[in-house]
Amino acid sequence: MKGSLSRKERKNLIRIVVALVLFAVVFAVDKIVGLAGVFAGKAGWVFPFALYLAVYLLIGYDVLWRAIRNIAHGQVFDENFLMCIATLGAFALAIYRGASGMETEGFDEACAVLLFYQVGEFFQSYATGKSRKSISALMDIRPDYANVKRGGETERVDPSEVEIGEIIVVNPGEKIPLDGVVVKGASTLDTKALTGESLPREVAEGSEVISGCVNIHSQLEVQVSKAFYDSTVSKILELVENASEQKSKAENFITRFAKYYTPAVVIVAVLLAVVPGLITSDWSTWIYRALSFLVVSCPCALVISIPLSFFAGIGAASRYGILIKGSNYLEKFNSADIFVFDKTGTLTKGNFAVSEITPAPGTDAEEVLRLAAIAERDSGHPIARSIAAKYGKEVGGGYTLSDVAGAGIVAEREGDVICCGNERLMREKNIDFVRETGLGTVVYVARNGKFVGSLLISDEIKPESAEVVGALNGMGCKTVMLTGDNEAIAENVAKQIGLTGYKASLLPQNKVEEAEKLLKEKGEKDVLCFVGDGINDAPVLMRSDIGIAMGGVGSDAAIEASDIVLMKDDLRGIPLAKRIAKKTMAIVFQNIVFSIAVKVLILILSAFGVTNMWFAVFGDVGVAVIAILNAMRVNSRYSRYEKGEKETAALPEATERA
Repeated sequence: MKGSLSRKERKNLIRIVVALVLFAVVFAVDKIVGLAGVFAGKAGWVFPFALYLAVYLLIGYDVLWRAIRNIAHGQVFDENFLMCIATLGAFALAIYRGASGMETEGFDEACAVLLFYQVGEFFQSYATGKSRKSISALMDIRPDYANVKRGGETERVDPSEVEIGEIIVVNPGEKIPLDGVVVKGASTLDTKALTGESLPREVAEGSEVISGCVNIHSQLEVQVSKAFYDSTVSKILELVENASEQKSKAENFITRFAKYYTPAVVIVAVLLAVVPGLITSDWSTWIYRALSFLVVSCPCALVISIPLSFFAGIGAASRYGILIKGSNYLEKFNSADIFVFDKTGTLTKGNFAVSEITPAPGTDAEEVLRLAAIAERDSGHPIARSIAAKYGKEVGGGYTLSDVAGAGIVAEREGDVICCGNERLMREKNIDFVRETGLGTVVYVARNGKFVGSLLISDEIKPESAEVVGALNGMGCKTVMLTGDNEAIAENVAKQIGLTGYKASLLPQNKVEEAEKLLKEKGEKDVLCFVGDGINDAPVLMRSDIGIAMGGVGSDAAIEASDIVLMKDDLRGIPLAKRIAKKTMAIVFQNIVFSIAVKVLILILSAFGVTNMWFAVFGDVGVAVIAILNAMRVNSRYSRYEKGEKETAALPEATERA
């Protein structure tokens, strides 16, 4: 534990240990020898009073100071006030008994209350620090400077002073301060703080890089593509800094509860001391009971452990590259049971690839691919790039390329004519061709008026899509896909992945309409999540109960409109976040029930004099420590690949229309 403590926490731990040892010695001697009898006379109580007071001030001076400071600022009824009233009252009662010649009781209990209260505060601080580590790791991505090339020299400036288009130099070991494109050099980047991914990422000239990554090996020159305030690191820091402002219903309830609960128990304690005291004239007994009542009534266990549980949940998620913008979204996500997915870039990779080559009789597949690569070599279209990537070789030059709008490309060289395009191009050139019936984009290839074959271009499904959809289906969730692709492609993807429904041929505005329909049809307690990555997904992300954006390659608009961001473009973050949310809410419920039940029981027993202040200490500090330790379980390790029994359920055999 030592290595994980801050300097302040170590000093506080030493103070607690010293005070605990001193208290144990004084308490043992007092019970064995009787400190009040060391010096004869009526003032014998002064000696134990002085020893216990020294321990009390050592362990509680900061509590006394906070209570005085808060009272001066008008914040009277808090846990510091309750601790001070209860412990100082116990001291006063013990002094009264000693001065009256009665047996002194209360010095030890007053010290014990503050001592164990500080133990509870230490556990709270340690637990909060442990939960904050994952989030503070994100705060470490903030760049301190940028090396910008100006006038033939490199100068170090604040990242906010660098303009779009300027060239920055990133040396080994430095953070990339701004988003951009590598124009010189090759290296590997540590992206762990951003995505939770431990494996480094290779970059070279032409690679896009995002701010917050650490350059590991070689010097890079990067052309800036975004201003600092629009960069990835700035947006992430803004999300993290604002997360604590979005409170859950449970936290808001506890805040309101404590606001009225604390003054109420003070009034009840006063009545408990005064009314029976007036009736029985046994002021000492009833004041003692009232002080015990005050100690156990402190709402520390709830006020501390509930926000800590949510904070730990957000911290645990951030460790895996899942940014949750507030505890209210974590709480709501636990009830999420309808997941609506965009297709391209979310369930699929969003990059086209040649999935099938069908050569005409007498022609081989390699020749079909070569001819297509010749025609598409200068095009920047994703389909053209997928053909070039599949061929992977140099193609012959000297061809004159002509673009036929909406149909394809014609390449000519010394009477050699290659036609590469869709059905329309084949018909325009009067070429007999064999129609491809596969799902995807079809490119037909002909040479000198003779059909040579076709290529089927498809968007690749992400390898984890079926696993994630299967896991969500196994949890009893409804999974729906909204896409602009045609019916055949949508149905094929839905069946491969195992979705429970889909809607095809949708324009961006149609996606919002479909989301509205699903929101109207869902039950009152159902929570609809939309998962997307493109700029056209932003309206649906905002309209859904919870918007989930793919943060790694997602657009800025999608990230800003969402409530949860998957910094690593891995859909497995969704069931993982669901497990974290479920565990968080289970622990919140456990802490609320346990804390209230124990406190109510000990409050009743204290009021009737069945228990003493030692039981009150357990009712306050003991319950708080147990609740805090329970809350710390949220920030345990989770496996991205972890599956429960339900999550391993088989995918549905049939897919129905939504």
